[in-house]
Amino acid sequence: MLLANHPLLGKTITGDTASKLTIRAADDVARFSLRIDPAVAQAAGAAFGMPLPTRIGGMVEAGGRMALQLGPDEWVLTASVAEGDGIENAFATLGETHSLVDIGHREVGILVEGEAAALALRSAIAFDVEAMAVGTGCRTLFDKAQIVLIREDKNRFRIEVWRSFADHVWGILHAVSREIALGL
Repeated sequence: MLLANHPLLGKTITGDTASKLTIRAADDVARFSLRIDPAVAQAAGAAFGMPLPTRIGGMVEAGGRMALQLGPDEWVLTASVAEGDGIENAFATLGETHSLVDIGHREVGILVEGEAAALALRSAIAFDVEAMAVGTGCRTLFDKAQIVLIREDKNRFRIEVWRSFADHVWGILHAVSREIALGL
């Protein structure tokens, strides 16, 4: 969960009106890595309080919770910080073999928003960010840092990055935002 030494606490990068780009630290959430046999994913969805997506890259959102499938048997789950303990308790009584790991302490979120959001991300991501469908996500590299990239809306992306790489990713986004503002 959010610690007092959050590396991005209070930081925002606001481009000028021409760049139409805003980069800011996302609100903290409870984050979990779930590994479970896809054959019992429906039971895991019941424990989480909503169905889990059934295709890699698929995302489901409801009631402030989000589930993103990263692999055949791997999901990232997020919810409000206040719901974290309840989610852990629900999975403790699941009755299916699984691994639920609280990763809230290791990761932070960065929101990249505006008409130039995809352009800013394209500067350090090797695939066509514009081709990503809204409501999908993937694990990828941002420069040399591993991230989970989620396309929440046409012009809004969320980066989930390890706390130790957050300043690196933030620095690149800051430099790119200046280049976009200058029309470079």
